Amino acid sequence: MIVAGLTGSIAMGKSTVAQMFAALGAPVFDADAAVREFYRTPEAGAVEAAFPGVAVGGEIDRTRLAEAALADPEALKRLEAIVHPEVARRRIAFLKAATSAGRRLALVDVPLLFETGGEKSVDLVVVVSASAAIQRARALKRPGMNEAKFEAILARQTPDAEKRRRAHFIIDTSGELAATRAQVASLMRALAAAPGHGGHDA
Repeated sequence: MIVAGLTGSIAMGKSTVAQMFAALGAPVFDADAAVREFYRTPEAGAVEAAFPGVAVGGEIDRTRLAEAALADPEALKRLEAIVHPEVARRRIAFLKAATSAGRRLALVDVPLLFETGGEKSVDLVVVVSASAAIQRARALKRPGMNEAKFEAILARQTPDAEKRRRAHFIIDTSGELAATRAQVASLMRALAAAPGHGGHDA
């Protein structure tokens, strides 16, 4: 089975591309969704213990957590030390299930793939990208987003040019949805014809 890492900077259209892969039958592991699921479990009490006051009604409040952790690099490291192993455990289970089902291709959708060294645990990397002007326009349309917040998020992410350089494949979302969908379908066909790889445990 080929395991592809799907990544892209903020507002590049990664979630839309992930949905397109899923619609064509590829199993997709959503790392962000895995984090949200973890925050609703009793095990997330470790996050509340590290950042008192971020739990509301037995669930981690992501807005409170962002205020408590994202501005402080050391606090962010403490949070990642709790969250990343949980996400990895869920990803391993997902890949085992996909392998057992005889899948030829599985995708892991990880926003910070390069930033966390996750590219080492996949066979290839698909980067979703668009022009800087389109990215900025899309991001600033999001609720609660402003220039300062956008720039702060960009500062934490590997630059798009660097991601493109390190990608095995690039899906450009600057055009119409139909053009993006055609790129996804073309890549699916290419990967379906490629020889499969061995198992993955990380």
